[in-house]
Amino acid sequence: NKVSNFTEGKIFSPLLKFAIPILMAMFLQTMYGAVDLLIVGQFGNAADVSAVSTGSQVMFAITSMITGLTMGITILIGQKLGEGKRKEAGNVVGSGISIFAVVAVIITVVVVTFSSSIATLMHAPSESFDSTVSYLRICAMGAVFVISYNVIGGVFRGLGDSKTPLITVGIACTVNIIGD
Repeated sequence: NKVSNFTEGKIFSPLLKFAIPILMAMFLQTMYGAVDLLIVGQFGNAADVSAVSTGSQVMFAITSMITGLTMGITILIGQKLGEGKRKEAGNVVGSGISIFAVVAVIITVVVVTFSSSIATLMHAPSESFDSTVSYLRICAMGAVFVISYNVIGGVFRGLGDSKTPLITVGIACTVNIIGD
């Protein structure tokens, strides 16, 4: 599995080969809510569809924020490795894991605790309110895994490997579909 360090040679082709798996992984992450919605649409009622739609929008916003923030890990690791500072790159990995472990706990506690307030803020219809709260709580309890994936993906991308995170999210999507 050849990875590029982007410090020598042509840039366009390696950059394209690096970026496409990232875009595909991001697309697959956005599909979590869509798959849930598709399954609930087949077996649930309109209130259930509304609950999943509202809840998945909240979780998509959280996931997008985490994805953006973990790109900082990718950049810092790549920068440190490009400068030949392997120990500092290792420090970035350790710091990133520590910071995002705290973030994962905070997000989980906040969303689980305030899921009713979030559903109110999102104007969840009264007939789907309780289901929206339940969906948010269930998803929030899995937030630690989503955040972990994004941190680990950020580390791999920083090392120049964007394919492993794509494979990982592909497996997670498959498990989500089977679980649904």
